[in-house]
Amino acid sequence: MFGARLAELGPHSTGQHTVTSLAVPNAGSLIQSVDWVAIAPPLIAAVAALAVLVADLFLPERHKKWLGRLTAAGLALALISLLPLTGGAPRATFCAQNVAGATDNAGCSYVADHFALVFQLLALGGALIAALLSAHTVESEKLPGGEYWFLLLSSATGAALLPASRDLATMVVALEVASLPAFALVALRRDGRGAEAALKFFVSSVTATAVMLLGVSFVYAASGSLHLGAVAEGLEHAPAQLKPLAEAGAVLTLVGFAFKVAAVPFHFWVPDTYTGAPLPVAGYLSVVGKAAGLSGLALATTVAFRPYAHTWGLVLAVLAAVTMTVGNVGALRQRFDTRYSAVRLLAWSSVGQAGYLLVPLAAAGYAPTAADPLGATAAYALIYGVVNLGAFGVVAAVGRRAGTSVDDFRGLFARSRWTALALAFFLLCLAGLPPGVIGLFGKVVVFRAAVDAGLGWLAVVMAVNVVVALYYYLLWTARLFAPAAVAAGVEAGTGAGVEGGVESRLPLSLTATLGLTASVAVVLSVAPQLVLQVAGGSLF
Repeated sequence: MFGARLAELGPHSTGQHTVTSLAVPNAGSLIQSVDWVAIAPPLIAAVAALAVLVADLFLPERHKKWLGRLTAAGLALALISLLPLTGGAPRATFCAQNVAGATDNAGCSYVADHFALVFQLLALGGALIAALLSAHTVESEKLPGGEYWFLLLSSATGAALLPASRDLATMVVALEVASLPAFALVALRRDGRGAEAALKFFVSSVTATAVMLLGVSFVYAASGSLHLGAVAEGLEHAPAQLKPLAEAGAVLTLVGFAFKVAAVPFHFWVPDTYTGAPLPVAGYLSVVGKAAGLSGLALATTVAFRPYAHTWGLVLAVLAAVTMTVGNVGALRQRFDTRYSAVRLLAWSSVGQAGYLLVPLAAAGYAPTAADPLGATAAYALIYGVVNLGAFGVVAAVGRRAGTSVDDFRGLFARSRWTALALAFFLLCLAGLPPGVIGLFGKVVVFRAAVDAGLGWLAVVMAVNVVVALYYYLLWTARLFAPAAVAAGVEAGTGAGVEGGVESRLPLSLTATLGLTASVAVVLSVAPQLVLQVAGGSLF
């Protein structure tokens, strides 16, 4: 933009040199103004990360627990900063006025519209729940507190920035800011499994990013722009000889986002990474990491690659069908008596849920207005985020004294009634069964998006997968209410810490996590319109 301004001013010769004059009537127009209110959510998270990093240098060891409280406060403040952005027109900043084909905010790199706010709510809210869940883990596993909280806030910053990004360069940077700290978070567990899990996560992610960058370069060569709106205009009017380059670039660009969503065949890192990472980090990746990738995939397809809607619509439909099938089959094959089977089951479940999340995106390729079905994805992502983090919270609570195999949950109701009821409710929400009404409504919304788009075959595949998933969700739920006599025998064999058949009191942070997620899930089941209204209209 600045270079274009200089070209408009024109050169003036002085001797043998050409000098560009900056003496213009409105010199202030050369300075980019920043809408600080619009960028407040990711900015507050970034400032909180720096504050934690600096505070870690000066706080004595006995006061390091305050870093976790500072992290939670920063994320809560970032969530509050979303309120001034609601109810009005979209706010945009970092805008280039000379972007070819730009209309409204199409030439802006950051737009705080309804779409961005919904996914920022999911990213920052999920990070806040993960922070509450992490307080006990950091202390009990003796993880380096300063590094842990700094990395969590840094990753949340990238996840909050991505939904508001409106050019491919900013999207790539935001995706990497969300991903790079996550590698280190996975590796913080010093038991050998963490390093192996982080290495698998890192190598596969870097490969996906490299492919994505190659695709972005192809798209830029074919369209002449990186702004999403201008990319769509450029691709629509690209010369015939550049069509193959543009199509290849679009496919390669979507690879990076598909990796973050854990769509097949980019899912192979999920079970091992979740198992090797600290439990709160696994929960964070399953919700916040997935939300970041999903928002980027939605923006790239429905805005930048709009001219190829029917092509990527079919590709995403096939991807959704394969992803949900592979995830559910992987969960069915998981043995319940093996170590870490509870975490691996949630990992495979998250792959299956990613398939459901992709269904409305695929429907967007066939809808008259591509943005309309996105509300179904956003609504389902919000529901999934709450109940999945709640399920990870219960696994973390039980895993303190027992193991993390599914069989360790046998008879949990006899030892800890409210914890068992919470997990049962979360699992029923994921399965889409009453009393988990909000999970049922979420699946109905996704079904409707597929049927309305004429993707009846995809709705049938989803229906079959929902029935298949009922088996392992209900089997795990049934173990929670096993007879106490059977449970006692199992506990004697596993060495679970049970005193008089009743589990000891949970730490305050775990109690707060379970109470918050269960309360939100119950409220949404009673008043589902609070979240389902997101699916009622266009997000743009």
